[in-house]
Amino acid sequence: MTGTPAPFTAGDYEARMRRAAESAADAGLDGVLVAPGPDLVWLTGYRPVETERLTLLVLRAGQDPVLVVPTLEAPDAAKAAGAPSLALRDWTDGQDPYEAAASLMGREGRFGVSDNAWALHLLGLQKRLPDTRYVALTEALPMLRAVKDSAELERLAAAGAAADATYEEIRKVPFSGRREADVAADVADLLRRFGHSQVDFTIVASGPNGANPHHEAGDRVIQRGDMVVLDFGGLKEGYGSDTSRTVHVGEPDDEERRVHDIVRAAQEAGFRAVKPGVACQDVDRAARAVITEAGYGEYFIHRTGHGIGVTTHEPPYMIAGEEQPLVPGMCFSVEPGIYLPGRFGVRIEDIVTVTEEGGRRLNTTSRELVIVD
Repeated sequence: MTGTPAPFTAGDYEARMRRAAESAADAGLDGVLVAPGPDLVWLTGYRPVETERLTLLVLRAGQDPVLVVPTLEAPDAAKAAGAPSLALRDWTDGQDPYEAAASLMGREGRFGVSDNAWALHLLGLQKRLPDTRYVALTEALPMLRAVKDSAELERLAAAGAAADATYEEIRKVPFSGRREADVAADVADLLRRFGHSQVDFTIVASGPNGANPHHEAGDRVIQRGDMVVLDFGGLKEGYGSDTSRTVHVGEPDDEERRVHDIVRAAQEAGFRAVKPGVACQDVDRAARAVITEAGYGEYFIHRTGHGIGVTTHEPPYMIAGEEQPLVPGMCFSVEPGIYLPGRFGVRIEDIVTVTEEGGRRLNTTSRELVIVD
């Protein structure tokens, strides 16, 4: 495990806010409105409790960033790492918070809004400023957080290493005769032991449950002869991990080995397709071609990958139709799978970052089919 990385500075957050405002202007937007959530954390370092009281960061090119914040929360906002680079405009209960925001926006214009903004607040702004229009940030600026700097890559690598350490330990525990939920609890405990502050998911999908890519670990008792899909991740030092491996309880049969080999080959093909300038969809095509040619194309039922950063799922997406070219610093999963209804599933997943030469895996555990007890 690597040591604790140095914290982001006020200058880091100032640069992010400036880049967001300039990117918005380049995209034909009049500004960006950021509600509490991952975008606000990434831009300012501030993580308030999400409530019915309006908190809103207003970014416009050529203007200083302003954070509209309830008066009772202003002291906490002032302590955020990015606070030195923005102005606080507080409002008290009984005042109209949308008036405070509206005065920063102008009477009309088109604004990008963070995806998780509450409808309550967006409707409040629309009522106050009926000539304004809004578009989700994922649609308007999908690459805003996609390209990571060296400090972000360091955190993602550390999160990946912690997930790898978790896998190395979980493969040592008993599987047969235990509930999926029990093994999932072990996974969560291990992620925390290796430094995760937040566990987002711990998929343990045994036997026929493995044919459901997002199966939630339940009361099914794992049996000898089961294929078991393990998929887990969360946040460490504010950045995400996400890895999948498929293990087998006891010796697998010939078809199980063959399907696992196909998925492993597909995952390798997707990884090998990662190069600067290559379209996101080409990573999906490379992995999907291997599975289709092997006769299992109809059983690969999801995209090949998703971006990762301050959240475990974010743009870019490795999916047909996504023509966004890969850029050094992008990080995303490569996770093809085959899901045979009523029987079993196989998925293998690594987080990959784009380099000047190609791709680099942030997960390095064995992708071979592992036998567990």
